[in-house]
Amino acid sequence: MSFRIDKDSLGEVKVPTSAYYGPFASRAKKMYKVTGQSAHVNLVRAFVMIKRSAALANKELGALDAGKADAIVKACDEILKGKLLDQFVVEAINSGAGTAFNMNTNEVIANRALEIMGKKKGQYDIVSPNDHVNMSQSSNDTFPTAMHVAILANMVETDAAVTILVRSLRKKAREFQSAIKIGRTHLMDAIPVTLGAEFEEYAYSIERAQKRMREAMDELREVGLGGTAVGTGANTPKGYRKLAIKHLSEVSKLDLRPSPNMFYSLQSKHDVANCSSALRNLAIELTKMANDLRLMASGPTAGFAEVLIPAVHAGSSIMPGKVNPSLAECLNMVCFNVIGNDVSVAMAAQAGQFELNVMLPGMLKCVLDSTDMLKNFLPIFSAHMIDGLKANRERLESYIEKSPVLVTLLNPYIGYLKAAEIYKESLKTNKSIRELVLEKKLMTKAQLDKALSKSSILGS
Repeated sequence: MSFRIDKDSLGEVKVPTSAYYGPFASRAKKMYKVTGQSAHVNLVRAFVMIKRSAALANKELGALDAGKADAIVKACDEILKGKLLDQFVVEAINSGAGTAFNMNTNEVIANRALEIMGKKKGQYDIVSPNDHVNMSQSSNDTFPTAMHVAILANMVETDAAVTILVRSLRKKAREFQSAIKIGRTHLMDAIPVTLGAEFEEYAYSIERAQKRMREAMDELREVGLGGTAVGTGANTPKGYRKLAIKHLSEVSKLDLRPSPNMFYSLQSKHDVANCSSALRNLAIELTKMANDLRLMASGPTAGFAEVLIPAVHAGSSIMPGKVNPSLAECLNMVCFNVIGNDVSVAMAAQAGQFELNVMLPGMLKCVLDSTDMLKNFLPIFSAHMIDGLKANRERLESYIEKSPVLVTLLNPYIGYLKAAEIYKESLKTNKSIRELVLEKKLMTKAQLDKALSKSSILGS
């Protein structure tokens, strides 16, 4: 392998001749061996869009030479089309405030811009990673802005995935609206409900969580680009902030707007933490649903067996014919990770000092990991679990007929204490409520039929 000698403020560094990254990224690549994971592609895209927008704004304001600005913009456009992505070598968790990743981006763009201008990589006196690509910027305002852009890009896909799940649940709710089943409280038999009502509740609760996600997304549209080092906007030409964010909003298609308080945008990570907590709350609702489905599907002979689940693969390597709720189990694990990631985000959000929160890369990785899992898996879960569920109506009806809890519906006729006696006797003798009430002549058959009718059970 051949090398070139690049120079930065710390001195000379050997860099592979073919590399578009430079001395800062070369050092960082050695120092930050943490996760083994490259930076998320949406973070790369977000940063490149910021550099593009800054170059355009600086050019329009006369701060950056047009030739250099055009080369930078062209280099950015190439990366946004998928080129040079392997040159972003700094890991997902890197230096505090993400300076290493910012400089990795600056170096890749600078070296490609140099080639576009007919120059050689490393000729930073012509196009500098710091003076030109990073003009009017700091890691302190670009990384928080890139966080918002990258998270929003992932959240848009996550929101679409949640919508798919809600639609699947509502479809099942309609399909199961006439399937009466035993309700359960404290895991014990309770007044009957319909399977459809349970699925409608899942859809409703997840839709409520989705609403909070969307509210969190709107807050993320406020960005601190232009605040530079501490939020003062030092070293930016007049009008830069508004113009740069305008260009960023256009290229990202995310309807971004300047933060009302630039110091807040650099110091506080409330907006990111709020988004993470919205994802956590969604995960809590999803976990509850997944747990219910696993219980409903348990059996087929020694469990509830209220629903029949589609087989996505063999359930056991030793027990032939076994079908497991594997996708619900996978959803549980996704949700546990989302909840754990939110704890990390909360710890990072409170760990800032004075004018800057420096825990940004770790925080961002957690939110992007959470959204990646949700946007990738929820459509699979919807299509291969929810859409394929069937109600085991015969089993559901047998539970209704045998359950002593039906005596609750007789309270208006025979009173609570007498109903409690019948309940206990039913459990002891294994006789049905209907059988005991008629045997003791507590009600007529007509009265009993009316009290235990479908309309009475469903309260309609």
